[in-house]
Amino acid sequence: MKKKVYSIFALAAIFLASCGGGSQSTSETASTPEPVVEAPAEAVEEAPADAGDTYPEGKEVYTTNCVACHQANGQGLPGTFPPLASSDYLANKEATINQVLNGTTEEITVNGEIYPGGAMTPFSSLSDEEVANVLNYIYNSWGNEGGEITTDEIAAGR
Repeated sequence: MKKKVYSIFALAAIFLASCGGGSQSTSETASTPEPVVEAPAEAVEEAPADAGDTYPEGKEVYTTNCVACHQANGQGLPGTFPPLASSDYLANKEATINQVLNGTTEEITVNGEIYPGGAMTPFSSLSDEEVANVLNYIYNSWGNEGGEITTDEIAAGR
């Protein structure tokens, strides 16, 4: 047990020394700033756009109900939860509305990848307005083509 304790302390000391967290005083650190090195513009990958400013109510519904599976960036989890970002599945509004309202027990294909059935929870308890808001947020985020879904379309899908 003592060997592990000493090893942890040794690793901590090495880590602090490599990060500059040891012998330098605050005045020495402040007088010698680290140079800033920027990556070439072509190497920087931008995060996909998020329509939270345009659809704040939809973003709130998404954050509360969808983000755990489909992630904050709409990328989903490969092999488990399909992406909503740049999703070809969204081309079929009726299927998308049905998916939100009723969930699924069947596997689906999104962007050429098969996802297992039974993973999508039904959100029939959401109001027509909440479903329209979250779908409008999704349809206008992360490289999706945009568009509007109305509460009438949600009501017709119930």
